[in-house]
Order: sequence, then C-alpha cells, then structure tokens
Amino acid sequence: MKNYTDKVVVVTGAGSGMGRSYALELARRGAALALNDYDEAALTRTASQLPGGTRVLLGGYDVSDREDTYAFAEQVATELGNADVVINNAGIEGGGQPIWATDDADYTRTMSVNFYGVVHGTRAFLPQVVATRGAIVNVSSIFGLVGTPNCADYNASKFAVRGFTEALSAEMLHAGVSVHLVHPGGIATNIARRGESKAFNDRYLTTSPDDIARVVLDAVGTRRTRIVYGRSAGRTWFGARFLPQRLMARVIWREMARTIDRSNYPAPSAR
Repeated sequence: MKNYTDKVVVVTGAGSGMGRSYALELARRGAALALNDYDEAALTRTASQLPGGTRVLLGGYDVSDREDTYAFAEQVATELGNADVVINNAGIEGGGQPIWATDDADYTRTMSVNFYGVVHGTRAFLPQVVATRGAIVNVSSIFGLVGTPNCADYNASKFAVRGFTEALSAEMLHAGVSVHLVHPGGIATNIARRGESKAFNDRYLTTSPDDIARVVLDAVGTRRTRIVYGRSAGRTWFGARFLPQRLMARVIWREMARTIDRSNYPAPSAR
C-alpha cells in the first residue's frame, strides 16, 4: 500500500517485537492505529513511542478470547472507523519439547493463541475490511513451511495459519480484499523456544523486526500475497518446496543440532 495516511490499521501483539515495529512504522506513515496486546504495560510502552498526534486505540486482551476480540472490533469501528488493514501478528512460543514430552496444555495454549487468535481477528474484522476493500495480513512463520524438532505444537499452529489464510485468499479473490500470508524467518524478537532460547536466539534470530515491518507494509495491497523474509527464510522456503521431506528433515537436524535440547530423547517405547 503506497499511502497509509488516515488509514485505520489493526495490529495484534503490538507490545513488542514485530508488532511494535509495525505500529511505529505505520505511525510514521500517518495511519490511525488500533493496537492490541495481552501485556497492557508493554502495549502502553509502545503507545508512548508513537509520534505526537497519532490517533491510537489500545486493546489489552488475549487474542485467544473470541468475545474480547469481537468487542474490540466494535470499538474500533465506533471510535476510529472501519479497519482498512488488519495485521494478525500476535503469537507465543511453543512448549519446546518433543511430541511425547509436550504437555497437553501446551498444545491447547499454542493453538488457542497462534491459530484461533488469527481466526478471531480475521472473522471479527472481516466485515469492516470488506467494506473498505482493504487487506488482511496473517503472520505464520518459516516453521509453517517445514516441521522442526521440539516444535510440533508451534509448527501445527503456524501450518494452520497458513491453510486458513490460503483458503481466505481464495474466498476473497473477487471481493476486492487483499490477503497476505507472512512467513518470517529469524526475526530478533523476544519469542524463542523454551530451553533453547540463548543458543537459538544467538544463531537464528538476527533479522531486525523493523526490516520485516517495512517489507510487509510495502507489500500490502500488491500482488505479493506470500511474504517470506528474514534469517534462513529463503532457504527454508526452497527446501520445503523442492526437497523430499525426509531429506529436508536431515538438513534441519544438521543445521540446528547445536540448538536442539535432546534431554527427552530417545522416544519412549513400550515395555
């Protein structure tokens, strides 16, 4: 989108990381902002960094909560006007353990935030975006392109976002709504897998969130519907598309060997 001046843009997960970068860049481009984060203190810190005169509405709630999401959508329409762009960015880390060692609660929580948060955000704001002939931007991950060890709950949530968004793109083909699917690579944010955070951060999370924010915002409304960007993103996309799955799994193990916690290996067997 070339001009964000006075456009109403919703950003979830705006309290830090990519969400904060989206908010700051959008404010610089003249947008009116509806910002969400479950961490209200972090959301307030983001708001304090916005340029003076920015029209902003804050929503401190958990995106996994359907009722709160729909209530915020109504508030946005009332106080700012219908949303032109919705960026469903909020997400959490997974359990950081192999499938057999990950708690049931981790599967439920990760899917609730990472997948259903996107579903709620899309469905709550879709009538507004259809009315403005605007755009929906859903954030998956390069882990929504390939499966990785100790990451099944996170992988599942991000693959689900991918499938949901590709279906939405097909359904919106003739509605005048742009749909974009973002697969960030290693972005330097505070989201990292448990037990591997330091090694994983140092090796892979090196791309500035400000960089991907500019790339995504420039792509909104264009024909660039899939945005793959960040550390290791291009290689991962290529491998997912062209390598046999078993070979790709070997490549991933070799590449990530130093950052994978193997304390719960091997898999348990029947006695």
